[in-house]
Amino acid sequence: MNTANDFHDVAAIAVQPGGRPARFKTSARKASSAAATTVLIVAVAALLFLGIAPRFLGYQTTTMLTGSMAPMINPGDVVVTTPVPVTDIQVGDVITYNIPVEDRRNVTHRVAEIVTDPEGRMAVRTMGDANPGRDYWTAVLDAPNVDRYAFTIPHLGTAIRALREPLAQNTLRYGVPVLALWMIVGIWWKKPGSEERPAEPGNEALRQ
Repeated sequence: MNTANDFHDVAAIAVQPGGRPARFKTSARKASSAAATTVLIVAVAALLFLGIAPRFLGYQTTTMLTGSMAPMINPGDVVVTTPVPVTDIQVGDVITYNIPVEDRRNVTHRVAEIVTDPEGRMAVRTMGDANPGRDYWTAVLDAPNVDRYAFTIPHLGTAIRALREPLAQNTLRYGVPVLALWMIVGIWWKKPGSEERPAEPGNEALRQ
C-alpha cells in the first residue's frame, strides 16, 4: 500500500487551483457578490419608488395597518394611489383620504355613497370591504383632487417596518457599504496568480 503517495495525491488535489476547494471558494465568492448586488438593487429601487419617484410622477404610497379592506388589501401591503379630480370619483372607487374625526388619520376605504353637504360641497360616505357597516362619518372632499387606488404591493409595508427596527437599521447602515466595497474590490482587483488554471493532464499529484 503506497500510503505516502496516496496522502500526497490528496494534498495535491486540495491545493490545485482547479480543485474542488478552489471551485467552492469561487462559487461562494460569486454567490456573495450576487447577494450583495441584489441587496443594493432592492435598496436603491425601494428608495426611488417610495421616496423620490412620487415627487416627480405624482403617485402616493401608504402602508395598510388594518384588515378593514381585506382580502383586497391586507395589513402590511403598500397601497399606491394617484390623484384624480374629485368630480371623477364614483361609488365603488377606493380612495385614500383624511377622516374628519378623531386624529384625522389617513384611511383607504371604498366609496359607498356620494352626497352634497349643506354648503354644496361634494362629500362621501365610505366603508371598509371587511367591515360590517359604513364609516360613521361623512367626509367632505374640499380639495380639487383626491387620491384614488391604483394597485397594491403585497407585504412591502411589513418589510419597510422591519427595516426600521434598530438592528436592521444598523445592519443596513454598516453592512451594505461594506458589502458594496467588498464586491467592487472583488470585481476590479485580483491578486497576481490568483486566476484559476485548469489542471493539466498528468499533473494530479505533487512531484516528490
